[in-house]
Amino acid sequence: MMGMLLFMLLPVVAMAYIGWHVWCLLPVKWYVKTIVIAVMVASFLLLFAGFRRATDGMPMPLATTVYVIGTSSIFVLLYLFMIFLVLDLGRLTHLFARTLLYNNWWTAGGIAVFLFGLFLYGHLNYKHKVREELTITSQKVRKPFRAVLLSDLHLGYHNQRDELHRWVDIINSEKPDAILIAGDIIDGSMRPLKEQRMHEEFQRLQAPVYACLGNHEYFSGQPEARQFYKDAGIHLLMDSTAVIDSSLVIIGRDDAMNRRRKTLADLTMNIDKSLFSIVLDHQPHHLEKAEKAGIDFQFSGHTHRGQVWPISWITDAIYECSWGSHQRGNTHYYISSGMGIWGGMFRIGTQSEYVVLTIKN
Repeated sequence: MMGMLLFMLLPVVAMAYIGWHVWCLLPVKWYVKTIVIAVMVASFLLLFAGFRRATDGMPMPLATTVYVIGTSSIFVLLYLFMIFLVLDLGRLTHLFARTLLYNNWWTAGGIAVFLFGLFLYGHLNYKHKVREELTITSQKVRKPFRAVLLSDLHLGYHNQRDELHRWVDIINSEKPDAILIAGDIIDGSMRPLKEQRMHEEFQRLQAPVYACLGNHEYFSGQPEARQFYKDAGIHLLMDSTAVIDSSLVIIGRDDAMNRRRKTLADLTMNIDKSLFSIVLDHQPHHLEKAEKAGIDFQFSGHTHRGQVWPISWITDAIYECSWGSHQRGNTHYYISSGMGIWGGMFRIGTQSEYVVLTIKN
């Protein structure tokens, strides 16, 4: 509860700080300043329409616009806050003149151009999907096994069917033996997935798909999410296992949102130890548990690696591994920054990715 209150309070404080600076900076009439600040506040408030699912009652084009503007405003606020903070520190240390922050078209124009360029780059960087390769050698497999690993698709008002269609083509081009998804296929609302019949795109995949749930499947409504997985032909592993290719076992954990989910020790108690074991667990907490259970490989997502810098510094500090390859003893890990993204479609200092995993003897 305290975390949520802090999450809501910080943007309000930031908005007040930014609003004051915008008021001082713009060399225009008071009513123009008022309109600019009102637009900024309104854009931020649109964020709550998505949280409260008010977008589900809007026409789809309007709902998409409200979602994109509301969620993007958080990132714009973040960078405006950092810019004004740097300028304030420069002014206090006499590196910048006070006039730089008051009634100055040059500063206002420079900030606008910088932000436009930064977020244009961030959007193009998000659209570019990075192909990561990972090879693991194990005597447990008799022949090479190739899988595409995905997490955090976040299909919804921003990542719609046309984007999913492009992703499916990318995945099929890899010709995998299987596709493994570590949760958060759904963003927050089932409405766009249902109206656009996105399950039909998953049916175009040319390899079996195994997936676990993520926290956003719980946000969207777990029963509906499970039905979507079924319609899409996805094998949902919810505290359950599946043996594939005769030498691998996939262990799918329920998300940590379920406080009563089975422990990894319970799930591995009866599995054949001669099989190469892969754990799908959306949130990469307590990585030592996979090592203790003798797991060969764990694939997780959830972190997005913060999506934009410097939030990536925070995720790097919170998690033992917030992105990339990792190893504990004989257990290998890959924590993905995600194929999709939550909210504003920007990647600054991070990447949208899929992983091509090869396991060979």
